[in-house]
Amino acid sequence: MRIEAITLREIRMPLVHFFETSFGRTTERRILLLTVHTDGPEGWGECVAGEDPFYSEESVDTAWYAIEKYFAPALLGKSIERGAETPALMGKVRGHRMAKGALENALWDAEAQERQTPLWKLLVGTQTEVPCGVSIGIQNSHEQLLEKIETELDAGYRRIKVKCKPGWDVEVFGKIRDRWPDILLSCDANSAYTLNQVEHLQKFDRFNLLMIEQPLWHDDFYFHAQLQKKLKSSICLDEVIHGARDAQAAIELGACKIINIKVGRVGGFSEAIAVHNVAQQAGIPVWCGGMLETGIGRSHNIALSTLKNFTLPGDVSASKRYWKEDIIEPAVEVSSQGFIKVPEGAGRGFKIKSDLIEKLTARKQMLRAGVSSAAD
Repeated sequence: MRIEAITLREIRMPLVHFFETSFGRTTERRILLLTVHTDGPEGWGECVAGEDPFYSEESVDTAWYAIEKYFAPALLGKSIERGAETPALMGKVRGHRMAKGALENALWDAEAQERQTPLWKLLVGTQTEVPCGVSIGIQNSHEQLLEKIETELDAGYRRIKVKCKPGWDVEVFGKIRDRWPDILLSCDANSAYTLNQVEHLQKFDRFNLLMIEQPLWHDDFYFHAQLQKKLKSSICLDEVIHGARDAQAAIELGACKIINIKVGRVGGFSEAIAVHNVAQQAGIPVWCGGMLETGIGRSHNIALSTLKNFTLPGDVSASKRYWKEDIIEPAVEVSSQGFIKVPEGAGRGFKIKSDLIEKLTARKQMLRAGVSSAAD
């Protein structure tokens, strides 16, 4: 495949319902999509960076800059046989994993289309349906949270994850368990606690949680290892795992018993597979986290979730939970038993709604070797 051009576009999409974590509330998404145009098929990628550098140091604007200034020039005009060759071409630049991941994943998509094979098979996935959980943000009241949980359980989801922070944790978990003593329940702190709160975090153990996700600092292994020794609940690491070396270090330190893999956070499919393999060798289960993606990013998550060691329900839920109308067709749907059937079509397995994407586009720029069109 010769990489002829790259189109960047920012779209704006309102969420069906606000999504709140320990670091803020989101009601509308600014989303960076990109198309890699080759001399064969074109591949689509989605950069999962947020509007602001809160979850990670990246944002939509830093990703756009990094792609325009560094990564597009490194890729344009190059010929590659496999999407897995992409990281080496961008390796000179440190960090910017979400920007890198969007480009690499688009080229895996293009390769899968060229080979006339589903993306998930190209990734050497084996599961033909993916078990689904949901992530429910902090709500305006306990009653509102319980209503949302009931809705998601009725829809068939196999695991409920609730966002938590000091002041929105133990009492919330207690009300959930009083109503649903046996559901698969986990929590996600997004680094809202410190090691000084060990006694408080130990109270989480009474609620039979599947996991406590990233309770301490976003860049820490050591203190998570200290905390894990004092908890019965399993710690799951998210933000701190940037690649296979991080996963290996965390596992050897005893910092976690579960790992969340977000393909954008680790920089693309190649590194996501490497993290999966490290965890599998160590007997550590993994699951696929979500970043409020459109159907493009969601289709990539589905493909990744077919790998053998994705044994826990991920955050790859239905399109309608987030968007009035998704930008792919068919929309991602979850069965009443809580599974997504993996598509059999070449590449992502979902068609792009080009007209809708154009309607939602706030800015667009096409990059070619030695040439850049002005942003619309």
